Amino acid sequence: MAAKKEVDAISGVETTGHEWDGLKELNHPLPRWWLWTFYICIIFSVIYWVLMPSWPLLSDYTRGMRGHSQRALVGEEVAALQAARAEKGTALVDAELDAINSNPDLLQFAMANGRAAFGDNCAGCHGTGATGFVGFPNLNDDEWIWGGTLDQIRQTILYGVRSGNDDAHTGDMLAFGRDGVLDAAQVRDVASFVLSMSGGKGAEGADLANGQVVFEENCVACHGDAGAGNQELGAPNLTDNIWLYGGSIETVMETIQNGRGGVMPAWVDRLDEATIKSLAVYVHSLGGGQ
Repeated sequence: MAAKKEVDAISGVETTGHEWDGLKELNHPLPRWWLWTFYICIIFSVIYWVLMPSWPLLSDYTRGMRGHSQRALVGEEVAALQAARAEKGTALVDAELDAINSNPDLLQFAMANGRAAFGDNCAGCHGTGATGFVGFPNLNDDEWIWGGTLDQIRQTILYGVRSGNDDAHTGDMLAFGRDGVLDAAQVRDVASFVLSMSGGKGAEGADLANGQVVFEENCVACHGDAGAGNQELGAPNLTDNIWLYGGSIETVMETIQNGRGGVMPAWVDRLDEATIKSLAVYVHSLGGGQ
């Protein structure tokens, strides 16, 4: 004879027969939809276990009947991408720089490749936006120390500036004050005269006329009679109010006193030709390419 089921008088629900300190447990079974979902998941897991890699072993794992490998699939995708990049990279190496700009497919590849290479190799000095820092040129303007054509930019990237490479740019700003070429008053006067070329304010009590004489005797050979600079020598334009190390009177006097000689590394032995061309195209596109 079956045991009589107890029904809770208040809720009208059967109890499980369990009781703790006078509290009786009601029998609320899980909904059928939940149970069926649970059973389906169990069945699915068994099928997955049989077909796919799933269980770790001591030195390996179960391969499954399908022999599927996500790692192998990723490897195939990476290999396909590398093959596609190699094909476009070869086309980039074979193309002239001017021709890249006129080929939409090559230009798109060069821009994407150049942007990535810039972030990896150049942003540390020039900034992620290529706006530069003190001593590191802004690549977005139209003032170039060594020239801003595609070929000139590529040349600078390849061999650098004062990098030790035989083909590097090597022009220096001499230390006129430290080496005794100019005395303190002459340094002050010529610095003030240089600032006046771009509308800047010089030092208190400076003699601009004397500064002009000092400039003509010592500076025009590199910067030119009008101070417009010379890209072949790496002599910057002094009339545009764009300053690599700062345009205050103190900074300009420091430059004349002790000289400047920033270094850009040569990338010819670090980056392949496709990457260097991509960088040249990307930098040229930033807004200041000539």
